[in-house]
Amino acid sequence: MSMYKPLVIAAATLALGACATVPQPLQGQFNDVSTAGAQQGGAPGAKVRWGGEIIKTEPGPQQTCFFVLSEPLDSEARPTASKTDSQGRFVACRDGFYDPEVFTRGREITVTGTLHGAVTQKVGDFDYAYPRVEADVVYLWPKRVPVTRYPPGFYDPFWGPGWGPGWGPYGYGPWGDPYWYRPRTIIVPRPVPHPPPPRAR
Repeated sequence: MSMYKPLVIAAATLALGACATVPQPLQGQFNDVSTAGAQQGGAPGAKVRWGGEIIKTEPGPQQTCFFVLSEPLDSEARPTASKTDSQGRFVACRDGFYDPEVFTRGREITVTGTLHGAVTQKVGDFDYAYPRVEADVVYLWPKRVPVTRYPPGFYDPFWGPGWGPGWGPYGYGPWGDPYWYRPRTIIVPRPVPHPPPPRAR
């Protein structure tokens, strides 16, 4: 059995290395309270970790408030960027000035803090009650980088499987994903001219 121990240890090390890590400012113990539950007035004073996409950022005299479209968090405590799984809205306020030109609409944030009542604002003609978080941490995530995606089993005759669309039928294909298309420059060297034959004397 001892001969298998290094393999087991190596496998465990790789598994641990593959685990996602929550950024240190967002780590801690939090109550399992949803925005929908908080909107009904539940769990005042609960410690929460929520996130989503910024709807708007409003600096005030003492605090800046972030109105957020709530989304589930992944294993890194980052919003999942899935509006179909939206959990409603909330507002998080923190002391100090946060520039709305940096914390712009659509940017992803995760906040930690304490539930403290609700703020009612108009959404269209509807009076919407935003659960309010007195935030300890407002974590702005970097913008996501578009990822090139290819259909399973795709083959590029120039680069081989998985390298790109080349001249095949998938270039800017029927899926309508512009990130599938990667223009490629092909350099064809000019032929070397041969010297003229010597003249007969």
